Amino acid sequence: MPSGESPEHDSPEQDFTGRESQLRIRLAAVRTRVESAAAAAGRHDDLPQLIVVTKFHPAAVVRLLAGLGISDVGENRDQEAADKSSQLQDLELRWHFIGQLQSKKAKSVVKYAHALHSVDRPQLVTGVARALAAEQDRSGRGPLACFIQVNLDDDAGSHRGGAAPAEVLKLADQLASAEGLILAGVMAVAPLGAEPHAAFEKLAAISSRLSAEHPGATGISAGMSQDLETAISFGATHLRIGSDILGSRPVVR
Repeated sequence: MPSGESPEHDSPEQDFTGRESQLRIRLAAVRTRVESAAAAAGRHDDLPQLIVVTKFHPAAVVRLLAGLGISDVGENRDQEAADKSSQLQDLELRWHFIGQLQSKKAKSVVKYAHALHSVDRPQLVTGVARALAAEQDRSGRGPLACFIQVNLDDDAGSHRGGAAPAEVLKLADQLASAEGLILAGVMAVAPLGAEPHAAFEKLAAISSRLSAEHPGATGISAGMSQDLETAISFGATHLRIGSDILGSRPVVR
């Protein structure tokens, strides 16, 4: 292998012996955490949906996950998501796009995405709605679930993306009136270096105001490997878990 190449990406036929066993153990551990957190929050019969974030991991690993019962997969780069979804069309997977999205990428994302978790501005709603209409004419695909990404960070210098809380209801009205788009709820990432409790409490309050205006928009996409318990305690309906199931991301050179 030439120097500098990554075996994780450049050898798609690599030997995955032992990888499935590792994934099974990690997945079981995360599911135990989720069930325990849900029980502690009085949500025994209301478990959040687990989305495994597979950024930088090859399609072969996603195939192993599918064999372990995973049906929801998250990606935050369109090129990578489009490639994997194309390779895995034989599997019944739901692809969740969770990264910041440029309007020009909407035409690609609507070809494979079951849900878009990062709607953060009016122009994106317009672009996605237009792209979805064209894709529905072409392929007959169904509607696209959309979460409004909310910026919970008060420090502009460490902005992690998303609409300001004050903009959520206006953006929700636009989404709800867009043909083919389903207003699913809100999404957020806890601010870097901060305790997630205050962030997810704030998100829960925003969600409550949103669902009062749009009763169907009850989804809360929140919680990652390091803070899933806190997210569940504040009503998370969708968890986005990567490293605690897949381990460290492969080095991309």
